[in-house]
Amino acid sequence: QVQLVESGGGLVQAGASLGLSCAASGRTFVSYAMAWFRQAPGKEREFVAAISWTGGDTLYADSVKGRFTISRDHVKNTADLQMNSLEPEDTAVYYCAATRGDFGTRDRADYDYWGQGTQVTVSS
Repeated sequence: QVQLVESGGGLVQAGASLGLSCAASGRTFVSYAMAWFRQAPGKEREFVAAISWTGGDTLYADSVKGRFTISRDHVKNTADLQMNSLEPEDTAVYYCAATRGDFGTRDRADYDYWGQGTQVTVSS
């Protein structure tokens, strides 16, 4: 069993940076691939970024590539998302997710555990 808790959301202006953190509990966290998704009002939850269990492989949605960076720390049991050059279109609730399956899936149905989400609001 893995429990995920996100933190770090908030209200920022366009162009600013914000860091999100996902704290995981559970002995087997190290073997899970991790990802971040987001859901804007009235829209479906969409893939943002993923990282392999080793941390050596990452994957990004085209909309955030070059602006967002996903990382993980096996000592702290965290998976973080650094967001730079934020745009109003990045406004959403951001969710951390973990999968026992293969790294790189963008399908939310493939993820086994989810956090409760953290709100990110970017003003223009």
